[in-house]
Amino acid sequence: MGRSTLFAVPLALSIIGSSYAQQVPVSYTKPAQSSEASSSSTATMTPRQIAEMQGDILMARKEYPSAASTYCKILVSEPKNAQLLNKVGVAYQQLGDLNRAERYYKKSIHAEKSYASAINNYGTIEYEKKHYGKAISEYKKALQYQTLMATIYSNLGYAYFSNKEYSLAMTTFAKALAIDPGIFEKKGENGSTVQQRTATDPGMFYFFLAKAYAQNGDAERAAHYLKMARDDGYADFLSAETDVTFARVIKDPRIQEVLQVPPSYAGPAKKQEPN
Repeated sequence: MGRSTLFAVPLALSIIGSSYAQQVPVSYTKPAQSSEASSSSTATMTPRQIAEMQGDILMARKEYPSAASTYCKILVSEPKNAQLLNKVGVAYQQLGDLNRAERYYKKSIHAEKSYASAINNYGTIEYEKKHYGKAISEYKKALQYQTLMATIYSNLGYAYFSNKEYSLAMTTFAKALAIDPGIFEKKGENGSTVQQRTATDPGMFYFFLAKAYAQNGDAERAAHYLKMARDDGYADFLSAETDVTFARVIKDPRIQEVLQVPPSYAGPAKKQEPN
């Protein structure tokens, strides 16, 4: 099935049969620096700070076993460092070792009960286990400590959606978009916060994202995700024509093009009218 390259696809895999080892749910961005500036910056850092930076670089390079080992060496002298414990958890989660990841997230939360990133990350483990109610509980707990993190709202929306609480999913996606309109094209809000990337019904999920963007008046993204819903086989994508959520953007040529052009799997058949 075709995919527009304008935006990053927010669903790496269907959650059924997915493996975290195949996903990249966290993005690590190392700022570009000249060698002179980098050397100057490193010269002012302590050996301990350099060691953590080396771990972060290894994470950015996806060398997760080495990154975890590097962080763990620091933890020998700082066993209750919540940020480091959380980073080790992220490394193991990237490796698909959910049991170890969960263990380190719990250690991180025990060390700092208000650490929203670790609470959120533990929620993603529960989500992967399909314990959607538990995941919802963890995400809501994280939001008590970090109220303006779009990643957590995005994750909560995924959990509501997978738990078939569609109205709450829409409301939560709208909150995520209010903070960051591009949240669903990103792979993570920062290097320590895991962003959920899979949903139980991709076609319907794309349609919900289209609705969320349409409600915001973002016709470009609404058309993009409506097309993805159509091409992923979502049978009711034509309901956008009468759905009041699309009222602000329904006349946009990009939306109309998606509605008028039949999906590739429909062959030469003309557009069908909605029931």
